[in-house]
Amino acid sequence: MSAQLIDGNALAAQIKAEVTAEVAALKTRGIHPGLAVVLVGDDPASQVYVSHKVKDSEQVGIHSVLERMEATTSEVALLAKVEALNNDPSIHGILVQMPLPKHIDSQKVIAAINPAKDVDGFHVVNAGALAVGLPGFWPCTPHGAMKMIESIGMNLRGKHAVVIGRSNIVGKPMAQMLLNQSATVTICHSATLNLKEICLCADVIVAAVGKQNVVTKDMVKAGAVVIDVGMNRNSQGKLCGDVDFGAVREVAGFITPVPGGVGPMTRALLLVNTLKAAGA
Repeated sequence: MSAQLIDGNALAAQIKAEVTAEVAALKTRGIHPGLAVVLVGDDPASQVYVSHKVKDSEQVGIHSVLERMEATTSEVALLAKVEALNNDPSIHGILVQMPLPKHIDSQKVIAAINPAKDVDGFHVVNAGALAVGLPGFWPCTPHGAMKMIESIGMNLRGKHAVVIGRSNIVGKPMAQMLLNQSATVTICHSATLNLKEICLCADVIVAAVGKQNVVTKDMVKAGAVVIDVGMNRNSQGKLCGDVDFGAVREVAGFITPVPGGVGPMTRALLLVNTLKAAGA
């Protein structure tokens, strides 16, 4: 048995095509969707992520603004920049790239973003909306993962989903989205004692801890769906996820690759959120 790949690149291309058409329709009504991406410092990974986001925006017709700020930028200056973007009518979505320099309180910055422009879905207002089932912006990475599960036609009702990781960015919102689809959800983390036994009961495993080979073949039951959110470098310097891909693929029913899996979907859902913020 060899698991079927869930191709994030192909799914993202479909979403981008839909967004392109909707952006064009908005422009006929005089609405030009705008996204501002704020990059503080020169973290290499962040620079790559930001360049992809700006390029994707341009491809679908969304006006993009890249605000580069020095690593020594003060918290006060960054908050002032966010406030200026809040008040800019040409900007519908604001994304402050994480991580921020250590001298800046990321939660304070997230809280400063107008929730109506919080296309990352990190603001407490949007997190709360997700928790209680109200409309809002969903974090792009878990939302992309949900779209991937949806693409294989899986009905999550009553299924056991295991989320490995409890971050505010992926783990917690992922668990909430699965719960909202009536899955039975278990959240595992660094203090979980019997991870293997829990995973072996899972119909869906979402690995999101940022550590290579957290999920191995002996942890996955036959036919399970495995969503790999991790992004790491192996000993050869190649990109890999949290899942031992080659071995796990032998037992899983569906699996996402790294690269080419959740990553492209994260960026695609950012475009969807920006479109929504513009009033689509």
